[in-house]
Amino acid sequence: MEIRIGIQHVNREIVLESNQSAEDIIDAASRATNEGTELRLEDSNGRVIMIPGARIGYVEVGAEQQRRVGFAQ
Repeated sequence: MEIRIGIQHVNREIVLESNQSAEDIIDAASRATNEGTELRLEDSNGRVIMIPGARIGYVEVGAEQQRRVGFAQ
């Protein structure tokens, strides 16, 4: 699933693909912003992304769905 994270005072957003469930991502983002801790997410390649919770502007979690292959008619 695709995740977009906006950081305060930064023009570009962080975009990553993750195999984590939407609920896990939403819970982690909520804890990080409410408690001021860091948000740690792992992307589909195994890299870990850490963002200070106090600097998060928004988190957008895409729907969990399979990618389609081919052309739409």
